[in-house]
Amino acid sequence: MTRWSVAFGAIASREVLRFVHQRERFLAALVRPLVWLLVFAAGFRAALGLAITPPYQTYIPYETYILPGLCGMILLFNGMQSSLSLVYDRETGSMRLLLTAPLPRGFLLFAKLCGATFIGILQVYAFLGIAAAFGVDAPAWGYLAVLPALVLAGLMLGALGLALSSFIKQLENFAGVMNFVIFPMFFLSSALYPLWKMAESSRLLHDICLANPFTHAVELIRFALYLQWNGWALLWTGLATVAFMALALWGYDPARGLVRRKG
Repeated sequence: MTRWSVAFGAIASREVLRFVHQRERFLAALVRPLVWLLVFAAGFRAALGLAITPPYQTYIPYETYILPGLCGMILLFNGMQSSLSLVYDRETGSMRLLLTAPLPRGFLLFAKLCGATFIGILQVYAFLGIAAAFGVDAPAWGYLAVLPALVLAGLMLGALGLALSSFIKQLENFAGVMNFVIFPMFFLSSALYPLWKMAESSRLLHDICLANPFTHAVELIRFALYLQWNGWALLWTGLATVAFMALALWGYDPARGLVRRKG
């Protein structure tokens, strides 16, 4: 157990130290959602009316509605950024050294995933603090209740990043893949508008949004932030986490995945 705990701490702390030395990454993680919250929301507030819908008990400003979606945005971008570091590590050879350690490959990847998730949660709480300072807040206990939802959502999106990194051969190709994954996942979700609004314009788009695992991660955060339970969102976010992690393990399997092809 000592060997396992030391390895877990070393891998996770490496992710944290890498983040600490990249201050611009922290600022970029906050600028994106703050622009949406303070600039875009001001324009959408008049155009998009919101009816009373769970978990809200009354009519709410548009800024309040998109707050959980922007938390999900932070976790999504952080998961992709973490996977970018994996592609870089593989090109420099440090990833190969990590995966040859005398520990299960799944444990090594999970340790890296936990470090990335911890960083994403720190960014989310920093954003929530700034949003509260601008008057966009949630119930006081909601900031604590949302923590498990943030952990699961962060693990799901980080596992997605792990899976993608196992199939990206070159660092130069990563930006295109990120755009191909991030923007459809974010815009085809309930992060910016309720699904019933999407259904009014297109039933097909509504169904796509409903099948999007990012939608369920956002709804899990939304309900937890307002001290309510959403079992359906929890189920689908958990299943997506398992599926993405299994895909990542398959991709990093030296007998079948990218590690063997690169070798």
